[in-house]
Amino acid sequence: MENKKRKGFTLIELLIVIGIIAILAAIVYVAVDPARRLAEARDATRWSEVNSVLNAVLKYTVDNRGTLPTNLAGATDDLYYVLGTAASGCNTGCTARTTQGVCLDLTADLVDEYLSEIPQDPSLADATPPYANTDYYIMKSANGRITVGACDPERAAAISVTR
Repeated sequence: MENKKRKGFTLIELLIVIGIIAILAAIVYVAVDPARRLAEARDATRWSEVNSVLNAVLKYTVDNRGTLPTNLAGATDDLYYVLGTAASGCNTGCTARTTQGVCLDLTADLVDEYLSEIPQDPSLADATPPYANTDYYIMKSANGRITVGACDPERAAAISVTR
């Protein structure tokens, strides 16, 4: 009998090499431009928080037979309001829109039942609640549609959701 040895790699060896290459590629991908990756992560957080606020407003409206949250019900149509409290500085942080109303505090209607807290833009990480300026806005149109958006997105052209 002749003993033939096959030359080549086993399947396990190939899978290990492919796994190592994938890990190294991920490290290089993040290391090439970490500022961009962090900005994209903050924008993803903004998208999530904008959706959360809008969903909270809509759930409140459904639970209260079509009535909007107290402060939003009296808001002027087509004028956006920065989410936050009436503390000083609330009206200065939103460059995404040009016609701005006063601050709009939805804490009493939404927090605890629909949101754990009014979200704050990830770029304002040092502030503590209650936030004077969250860097998010809300707008009610003349036909009753609600828009929630982020004032200053980093990578995206605009971050807003309308329903």
